[in-house]
Order: sequence, then structure tokens, then C-alpha cells
Amino acid sequence: MKLSIVTTLYRSAATVDEFYRRVIAAAEPITGDIELVMVNDGSPDDSLARAIALHQADPRVVVVDLSRNFGHHKALMTGLAQASGDLVFLVDSDLEEEPELLTRFHERLSQGDCDVVYGVQEVRRGHWFERVTGELFFALVNALGDQPLPRNVLVARLMTRAYVRTLVAHGEREFLIGNLFQLAGYRQVPLQIRKLSTSPTTYSFRMRLEMAVKHLTTTSTRLLYYVMYGGTAIFVTSLFTIVYYLFRYFTSGIGVSGYTSLIISIWFFGGVTTLVLGTIGIYVADILVEVKQRPYTAIREIYRAEVAENVIHVIPRDQRHETGRGVQ
Repeated sequence: MKLSIVTTLYRSAATVDEFYRRVIAAAEPITGDIELVMVNDGSPDDSLARAIALHQADPRVVVVDLSRNFGHHKALMTGLAQASGDLVFLVDSDLEEEPELLTRFHERLSQGDCDVVYGVQEVRRGHWFERVTGELFFALVNALGDQPLPRNVLVARLMTRAYVRTLVAHGEREFLIGNLFQLAGYRQVPLQIRKLSTSPTTYSFRMRLEMAVKHLTTTSTRLLYYVMYGGTAIFVTSLFTIVYYLFRYFTSGIGVSGYTSLIISIWFFGGVTTLVLGTIGIYVADILVEVKQRPYTAIREIYRAEVAENVIHVIPRDQRHETGRGVQ
């Protein structure tokens, strides 16, 4: 059995060496056939240099150097596309998710009744604003979206080869990897774990809001129906209001005086129109991105001791700058 370990590097120079030692130590009792895939997501520090040094010292280390920073989720998917193991362990390299989780995950997966074992935080950490915005994020996406997201799910997970193949086969250019984890299906089992908070979160309120909007527009059309229902309700209400004022005018001669009602109506319907057009515009923008069929990452170089026969898709050297897709 071959085990692939996939992680990403971004400002990871302080942790990459310790991560390597700990994850390899956790993997070696499980199997002697190990592959550690490190994806450098345009890190501005010397993470890449440290990863290359590990590759030179240990041929089991595969370094995928992206041409720039594409974002955590896209870098993770690129790493999964390069993994060739029968089992794939996905984990962040910042050590907030302990590499030793691999042992627990493998014990649970070995029971044979599931295809994925993933980590869930016991208690959400962070200051009050981070916790509140996190709860608002899940409340919003689960209330409005078609695909509910489990709360407090972590990156750390151990997956079978079949699940990973299905995961990287998704053709989206714009995605949240948590959505794809759920859409891929299969039998998934959560394990409660403790996440170590060694640094402040990089997900600001603005980023959480953008992620919520992206989740809704890339996995569901329900938001468009809500907009339509709201527009219909406003139209019906306005129609009844017009009938009421006409009836009052013809029966009692009382009209609507002043400009206040007119200005309020203009502002109200102008805001509603802008909201509707903005919502439709987001969907159109997502369609535009998908239709262009641009690769979601670009790989500058892959440092690999030898090409694995079982890799999902091997990118030829002369094409590495063109695509980051794992499956064509």
C-alpha cells in the first residue's frame, strides 16, 4: 500500500522542517511506501528552499512549485491531483492540525466501513469576533444553500484513492474545497480533534463573506429563487398599494401629497433593482470564469525523484506553466 501525504506551503518556513519530521514519523509505522507532496503556493519566505532541501535529502518528498499565490483551496486541489497513493492524507503544514492525526485516522479507516475520515474541531477557537463571524457564515450558507456544510470541519482527512479520483475530477475553476468534499459523496466519518491555535486566523470578515457568497453561487441556484420570490412580493404589495390609493382618491378625493412617498419609492425600488442585478451578475461572472476554461493554478516546476505510474495526471515539463488541473 502506498500512502501519499499532501500539504501546502505559504509562510511555512518556520514549521516545514518539523512538519516533515513528525508526519514521516507518523507514516512510517503504517507503510514503507510513502510520498510527501508539498505545494508551494507562491510563499514569499524561504519555504520553497526548505522544501527543496528536504526533497534533495529524501526522494520521497515531491515539491510542486506554483507560479504565484493562487489560494489555499486551489493549492490543495493541485496537490491532490499529483498524489499517487492508495491512501491520501491531507493536512496543513502549520502544525495547528497535528501530523500525528494520521495514526488515528488510519485506525478508523482500517475498519472498512468508510472512504474518508476527517477532523472536526471539538470547540471552535479564536476571539469572540472570529467565533461570531464563523457561526454567521455557517448559518448563512446552510440556510440559503442546497449543499449544507458541516460545522467546524478541518482540512485534515485521510481518503481512499477512489474518493480522491472523484474529488479531482470536478471541473470547476472557482470553488471552495469544502463544497467539493461534500459533493464528492462516499462514506465519510468525522472524528473530533483538538486544533492548536498557534497563529491568528487569516480569514477576515470580508473573506468569510466572500466565501459565503461563492458557496451559494457555485453550489446552488436557490438564491435566484429567493430574489424572484422577493421581487414578486414587492410587485404584489405595490399593486395593492396602488389600488388602495386609487380607491381612496375616487371615493374620498384624498390624494397622496408631497414628494416624500415618491422619493422613498424610487430609493426602495432602485435598491431592489440593484440587488437583483448584482445577484444575477455574480452568477454570470461565475459562468464567465467557467466558460473560459482557464486552469485554476499554474505549475512552475515539479521536483520529483521519479514519475509515479499511478499518478492521476502527470504534467509534462513543457506544459507545466499552462495548467494546474489534476484531470483533463
